Amino acid sequence: MNRKALAAAVSAVLALTLAPAAPAAAAPVVQIVAGYSASMREKDSKFFCPAGEVITGRAHDGDENGWTTYWCGRIYINGVQVSVSASPYADPRKEPYSWFEAPESNGMVGRRHDGDENGVTTTYFALLTWQGKPVQLINRRWTSRYRESGHESKAGAGEIMTGRKHYDDENGDSYYQYATVSF
Repeated sequence: MNRKALAAAVSAVLALTLAPAAPAAAAPVVQIVAGYSASMREKDSKFFCPAGEVITGRAHDGDENGWTTYWCGRIYINGVQVSVSASPYADPRKEPYSWFEAPESNGMVGRRHDGDENGVTTTYFALLTWQGKPVQLINRRWTSRYRESGHESKAGAGEIMTGRKHYDDENGDSYYQYATVSF
């Protein structure tokens, strides 16, 4: 390498190492605002959050004739509401053992239960987008077990419900999966 080429290479390296770093992009601000909630008998029930909302919690008391409560919420990123697909994906499972997990970038938006503890449970998931791009759901976590016949489970700050598993009848165990909304 001649002296002129070497000097140019040294200048280029120095320019790169002395150039100021670009400012880091600010982390998006995620806010989940409480929305609709409702209670209904578990047997032969069908629940959907209103348009634009996702499930953030569930409670149940008793057997299939007992009451189930759902909580919904609206997701905002940097003050702009996240879009929730109006065409949910349905996932039916035969009880008494069921396990549901939302696909990537999907939140739970509804649930239907037909019959008693041996009936069919269908969970509905919807794609979440912000400014036309899929939302990221990170840090998925399962709760510890709850006895189905008397419990309440709600998402933590910045989280939505993304899964549920249940074993046996109303005396069995239920678990919930929550994920943190990110972009």
